[in-house]
Amino acid sequence: MHNNRSMPTSAIIPELPYSDVREAADWLCRAFGFSERLRIGTHRAQLTFGSGSIVVTQGNASTTACAIMVRVDDVDSHYAHARQAGVPIINPPTDYPYGERQYTAQDLGGHRWTFSQTIADVDPATWGGVLLA
Repeated sequence: MHNNRSMPTSAIIPELPYSDVREAADWLCRAFGFSERLRIGTHRAQLTFGSGSIVVTQGNASTTACAIMVRVDDVDSHYAHARQAGVPIINPPTDYPYGERQYTAQDLGGHRWTFSQTIADVDPATWGGVLLA
């Protein structure tokens, strides 16, 4: 893959619509710890988180809301930061039998964000999963 300074390096880049791109980009950076990488007028912004990226686009978020999962090193401190920023929490941090500790929040565009921390290496067969590759 060629390098292009106009594109994030992530292989998969979700595009999330918001009615106000600037407000959404600022909110995501403040609430969830993203960093703004590139601003394109008032209709688009590229944000990064670790080695991942998203693109905030101009659009009607209420009819196209989606869910995103982001891996973090410390879900409890991330959760505390999000709560401090006034983020609506859907599910608080919880340990799951598949070896992840996760919490879910909702952003100002109605998108659901699940932040996940690996807490154990668990064989998927122990909780009903089937590992194919």
